Amino acid sequence: MIYIGKFLYTVRQEKKKEADRRHGEFQLLVEAPSREAALEKFGASIREAREQTDFFEGECRVYLVHLLEMRDLPRQRARMFDFQSIAGDPAMPLIHCHAPSEESDGCRILDWNRNRPDIDGRTTAPFLAFEA
Repeated sequence: MIYIGKFLYTVRQEKKKEADRRHGEFQLLVEAPSREAALEKFGASIREAREQTDFFEGECRVYLVHLLEMRDLPRQRARMFDFQSIAGDPAMPLIHCHAPSEESDGCRILDWNRNRPDIDGRTTAPFLAFEA
């Protein structure tokens, strides 16, 4: 199976100045025999990036927003995924549909509360956490 994971992250949250702190999102793609194997590979990749780059430096939290599983890649037509519609300023919530289609209505509303995302109105636990 092919797995695509979408992640949110916060880094350098120990910094006093807001301009020194960062947050963002990224996706990872992997072929794996199971969901659990994909999550293990995602974790290993993030830990490797922390060691070898400055992407995840300082105090860092990584949140798994969603996971898409596909048997194979479409060959006849493109498949839309990771559609976002953002209202107003960056502080406003965003509506996010991982795989919008007639078969799927997987929309989530994301919001930041003290640098910690809520997904579908629930406080989210980090996928990985690193100390400064």
